[in-house]
Order: sequence, then C-alpha cells, then structure tokens
Amino acid sequence: MRVEWFVAWRYLRPRRGRGLISVVAAIAMAGFTAGVAALILALAVMSGFRRALQRELVGATAQVNLLRRRPVSFGRYQPLLRKLARLPHVKALAPAIYDQGFLSRGSHAAQVTLKGVRPRQEIRVGSLLADVRQGSWRPLETHPRRHELLLGRALARQLHAGVGDWVNLYVPNAVLTPMGYAGRTVAFQVAGIFHSGFSDFDAGWAYASLRAVQSLHPGDLSGDRISAIEFKLDDIYAANQVARAAEKLAGPRFSAVTWMAQNHAVFQALKLERLGTFLLISLIVFVAGLNILILLTMLVMEKRKEIAILLGLGAQPRQIRRIFIAQGMALDAAGTIFGLGLGYGLAWAANRFHWIPISASVYSISYVPFHTGWSAAIPVVILSLGVGFMATLYPARRAVKVPPAETLRYE
Repeated sequence: MRVEWFVAWRYLRPRRGRGLISVVAAIAMAGFTAGVAALILALAVMSGFRRALQRELVGATAQVNLLRRRPVSFGRYQPLLRKLARLPHVKALAPAIYDQGFLSRGSHAAQVTLKGVRPRQEIRVGSLLADVRQGSWRPLETHPRRHELLLGRALARQLHAGVGDWVNLYVPNAVLTPMGYAGRTVAFQVAGIFHSGFSDFDAGWAYASLRAVQSLHPGDLSGDRISAIEFKLDDIYAANQVARAAEKLAGPRFSAVTWMAQNHAVFQALKLERLGTFLLISLIVFVAGLNILILLTMLVMEKRKEIAILLGLGAQPRQIRRIFIAQGMALDAAGTIFGLGLGYGLAWAANRFHWIPISASVYSISYVPFHTGWSAAIPVVILSLGVGFMATLYPARRAVKVPPAETLRYE
C-alpha cells in the first residue's frame, strides 16, 4: 500500500495549475468537519436535555410506586414498609395517599391532585418539597392534623392565592350517607408554594399532611390508611428489578409502577426527536460525500495520462482503485477528526460557560445543557467514514477503465 499512498498524497498536494481541485478538496474536508461537528453538537444537546429532564423529573417523584391493583386504600402497612426497606437498591421509603378534588378561592377554581405525605419521609424520596420557594413545608410536619396546603406556583397564580390565604377544597364522594356518597368542602390554609419547573406538577398538584388528607374521608379512610408506598433507589435503572421484588414481597393484590413506565411517552418522544435530528443533520455529511465524488471524478479526468502510464508499467487495477480510495478516505478522515475536535470542544465550552441561556421558569434549567459522551461519536464516525468510502467507489472504478494504449496514443 505504500506506493498507492505515495501517489495519492502526490495527487492531493496543492500544485500550480490545480487550483480548482485544491478548492474542491478543501470544501470536501470542510464539509465533513462541519457535518461531524454539527452532529456531535446536536446529539450533545439532545442528550443534555434528556439527562436534565430525567434528573429533574425522576428526582421530583418516586422511582417506584407500590399500589393496590384495585384503586383502594390499604392499612397495616408498617410491617410491609420494614420488609421493603431490606430490598436491594432501596434507599428510602415513604407512604402517600392521593385524592382528587377542586380548589376554589372567590371566583377562581381549579382541579387538583391532592397528595398526603409525611414531609420528612417524602423529602427523602422526591425533591418537590425541597422546591418550596415561599413559605415552608414544616407546618405539615409539626402540625399534621391542621388543614394546611402546599400549592404549585402556577396553581397558586390561577387561584390568586398566597402564603397564609385560605382556599376551599371540595372532595367528591368523601362521605357515605344513607343516600349514597356525598361531596365535602373543607377550608385549607396555604402554608407554602413550590416551583418544580414541570407544568403538570406546578399547575395541578397540592400537598397536605397524611393525617389531613385521611381526615377528608372519615368513614372510608378512618385510621392510618394510604394509597401507595414510594421508593427512592440508589440506582434508578434498577427500578424494574426492585418493582418485581416488591410485587413478589407484597403479594398478588399489589402492583408496582416504575418511573420508566410512568414517563414512557416523554422519553420515547425524545428518542424519536434525537433520531430525526441525527437524520436531518446527516445531510451535511452526504453533501460532503458528493464533494469527494466530484473531486475524485475530476482527478480521474485530469490524470488519465498518468493512470495509463501506471497501467502500462504493470500496475494492477486494484492498486489504481486504492489510489483514489486512499485520497477520498484521507480527506474524509481528516475532516472527521477535525469535526470531532471542534464539536466536542464547542459542546464542552457551551456547557461549561452556559453560552445559550433559556428561561428557567419554562424549562426548569437556565441554560441549554450539552452532554458530550464519547459513545455518541461512534455512530457519527461510522456514518462519516461510510459516506466517504461510498463516494470513492465510482471514481475508483472509473479510473481502472482508462484504456492505456488509446490514451497514450493521443497524448
């Protein structure tokens, strides 16, 4: 291969009278550099947003929820809690109770998901209570029987409610009467306002103490009864394993739901968007491949005499093919290496110095995150080298079809 590489390098070197070919070669290498860098940056952005969303979303909620298969509450859960705490990967557990209702204040009203918690246990499982921006969650811990609420910021704005204000909570089917179930309205005082950055939580969730929510259903939830047991894990990707172990331990009446199942649609959408972005930006690499094809085709036309002489001196057709393949792959490899360096360098700097600010109130983060894992380079390098190699095949095949005798006769 030393002869082929020597000739390929001689053809690629800029020489007088070959300005157009040199320009096309520079454009082709720049195209691969731009395409590879753009792909790395796009994948870094998508991966950064996915990691940020996963970190915030998974951190805000439980990673595994153990529920009854039928939507009913259950009691005597303390022995089950102690057994579940001994499962591998379980860091913390917290009981919770969920209810649906309507909050109103004056002429303003909103539907709400009410969650009853024990704050000191809940804050070890999810981070929403740590996001309280006004007021505090501590009244729910120190006075668990009081009717006090934590509201999401968007929900508080919709109700025009602030810390210390009173709101009315209407719970349907709260009390069993001789005529059937009837609703119940209870006044709650706003103890705090949290802001998680996720509209579903900020606009539709409220927290109260476990005892306060249980007291809303005096007949049905009398005693210490809950809706779910929430898990915090030391490895979020062990959620399926922990869920299966929890179901086996709790018995057939229980079902465990993981964070991956709850947010499957969100992460599937991100995956499809990542694929679409990759395919779209790959067009830059394909354009660079066309430049390689044009460059080598021009070289074949220009070097017909030299090719004929080499064939006449006994060069094998495969050696001629290798000359042009080596030329294209050299430009491709150089552009790929420069593109990787440029892409990873820009991604690191943009993430380190927060070059692209965004609204934290909308996205829960104040800048566009870039996550530059080295594994992302593998498909990019394969695509770039593959396109470059395919672009060399036609010119290389055309080069070996040059007829030596006929070509030299007219030179």
